[in-house]
Amino acid sequence: MRVAIAGAGLAGLSCAKYLTDAGHTPIVLESRDTLGGLVAAWKDADGDWYETGLHVFFGAYPNMLQLLKELGIEDRLQWKQHTMIFNQPEKPGTYSRFDFPDLPAPLNGIVAILRNNDMLTWSEKIQLAKGLLPAMIRGQQYVEKTDKYTFSEWLKHQGVSDEVQQDIFIAASKSLNFINPDEISAVVLLTALRAFLQEKNGSKMAFLDGSPTERLCSPLEDYITARGGEIRLKAPLKEILTDADGTVSGFLIRGLDGAEDEVLTADLYISAMSVDCLKVMLPPAWKHMEYFQKLEGLEGVPVINLQLWFDRKLTDIDQLLFSRSSLLSVYADMSNTCRGYADPNRSMLELVLAPAQDWISKSETEILQVTLAELQKLFPTHFGEDNPAKLLKYHVVKTPRSVYKATPGCQQWRPDQKTPIANFYLAGSYTMQRFLGSMEGAVLSGKLTAQAIAVAYPLANASSLQMQTLQSATNAATA
Repeated sequence: MRVAIAGAGLAGLSCAKYLTDAGHTPIVLESRDTLGGLVAAWKDADGDWYETGLHVFFGAYPNMLQLLKELGIEDRLQWKQHTMIFNQPEKPGTYSRFDFPDLPAPLNGIVAILRNNDMLTWSEKIQLAKGLLPAMIRGQQYVEKTDKYTFSEWLKHQGVSDEVQQDIFIAASKSLNFINPDEISAVVLLTALRAFLQEKNGSKMAFLDGSPTERLCSPLEDYITARGGEIRLKAPLKEILTDADGTVSGFLIRGLDGAEDEVLTADLYISAMSVDCLKVMLPPAWKHMEYFQKLEGLEGVPVINLQLWFDRKLTDIDQLLFSRSSLLSVYADMSNTCRGYADPNRSMLELVLAPAQDWISKSETEILQVTLAELQKLFPTHFGEDNPAKLLKYHVVKTPRSVYKATPGCQQWRPDQKTPIANFYLAGSYTMQRFLGSMEGAVLSGKLTAQAIAVAYPLANASSLQMQTLQSATNAATA
């Protein structure tokens, strides 16, 4: 069957990949001139890549890791030492580490916490352990019920002090959803904490060895097209056309550069666009349906990514760092962490500015200046009055609507991949799956969409092995 997919982010591309495995023929439409969506990257005039965001892969990403294995590119992940490193604002230029020993989970996580004496006192460690215990022993069903609280509210109910929240969880919250603990739903952090503490390598991190567009999305494109699928760039969806019964009759593609609009017809249709774009595109006849009305409860969160090239090495740390800044979320020196960006003499910092709501409309110059002021605190020896580090160039990438903003109550608005429209499906990390808004969630959502179609429309030319691959999506989603 021909399946038209609007959106070539990870959800759309993974969906197309698994549809080809099931014997279907996907046609992926992307409005921009590059693949990747929220993981897109571009080359500048110097040939350097700059990215939509700072993308980190975790050991607790089974569907992403399986996808890389199926593509034969798992060696492109550069795994780092199993540790979490936090800046210490009270001691500028110093770091506090949580080093995970080679022990089974959750023992390795417990030891990592107990060994750290920079950020948590012993009384705070005991307080934190008591607070997190219910989420660890009562399971994911308990965690799902915490969606009515912000994480700050949940911590207070558990008797965890504001100091512990300030020390650890502000950084964690911003890295997961680009908002603070007093906004984010408790279900997000507790789901992540359970995965990180219950799997030995759940919190172990890896960086891709180059840009996501080149090293991840291009292999997906090659896989899809080699099996009869099609990917069309600069093909923006203008309208979802419907028949009298409300089903989709075609995707209207906007003509660019003077070209006429085009109607693409298929047997099935999928939106792999962001929830914000989908809401704009909904046909009027669908808007009264409860399924689609629930989407109004979801919206993307703004985020800003910066990449800064300097004339010297600012750090030799080969890992993600949690800034603990009120402005910055996480950062990394990509000249250390990424083989494709390696430079032994100069640093290229990639930083996430979050929360970004107050900054998304400001100029790049304003954003750069406030970021440099923060870097003076993170790297005081390189930004003093004597011989300060020189900024060679920079890129600022604004994403006004990124992953859905996971505030309390959002779980009830997240839709299933199968819609009330017989020939229309959804894919995207905002759809219901256990990994919330993330690269892993996007891949799993695409997998689940492909599986729903494969079950509803089985084809004789899909091998039993291919169907088993899709069935693993359900197992991963419910594990």
